[in-house]
Amino acid sequence: MWQELLVALALLLVLEGIMPFANPKGLRETLLTMASLSDQTMRIGGLISMILGVLLLYIVH
Repeated sequence: MWQELLVALALLLVLEGIMPFANPKGLRETLLTMASLSDQTMRIGGLISMILGVLLLYIVH
């Protein structure tokens, strides 16, 4: 179990690092836009992201 968790963490770090490496200016603009969103909008986006992640895990596994 720990090995799978560490693999998932490593993949997360790789995926999270792609955007700042490939397009730092675009990432900065995106983060500024996100900072101006309301809390409710951020929560809805987070919820949708979590649901899609769980569905993808279900389909793949």
